[in-house]
Amino acid sequence: MRRRLEDVLAGRTTPDDFAPSVWDEWDAKSARAKADDALVADEAVLEALEAVSPEDRTRLTFPMGPLALEFDQFAAMRLNEHAFHTWDIEVVIDDGAHLPHDVAAVVVDNLGVIARFSARPNGEIRTAGIRTSDPARDFTVRLSADSVELIAGEGGPDPDLVLPAEAFCRLVYGRLDPEHTPAFTGDASSLDTLRAVFPGP
Repeated sequence: MRRRLEDVLAGRTTPDDFAPSVWDEWDAKSARAKADDALVADEAVLEALEAVSPEDRTRLTFPMGPLALEFDQFAAMRLNEHAFHTWDIEVVIDDGAHLPHDVAAVVVDNLGVIARFSARPNGEIRTAGIRTSDPARDFTVRLSADSVELIAGEGGPDPDLVLPAEAFCRLVYGRLDPEHTPAFTGDASSLDTLRAVFPGP
């Protein structure tokens, strides 16, 4: 991520083989080195993001596969990755692990980009309204034969599902299997459909 930021600032294209080379180096590390080096690399990314000027933040565009992200979206994706990979570790130890409320309050407003990238149409044509708690948000998921739209701010007066925001975040990221689903109200079939539509990035 730091290399992508450096390249965009310099007007360069990040080589396609760069990311695999980073993973090859990572995979060769010991478990202890991975834990230690990740903290150093993460701090370097944070410092690099914070050093970007307000003027550059408004003009930069980050190509990420089929997406073109603005600076805030680019940083938000990094934040989301931290939240969910932390949950991935915690749930191994604690089957009841969930995203902390303060984390969910940020992530729930950063779901649009990943939904555009990871959603998979399943052939159904339907609309589902979702309302979250902690914090309260409304969403609509519109399914067509070949597309999925996640629309923030629209849920309708009678949502199909009402569930905690952290659970909806995990749903969009493919991490809300039945064994890790908290209490919710609404249509269980809608939840099953959304699990299939959002298999995870």
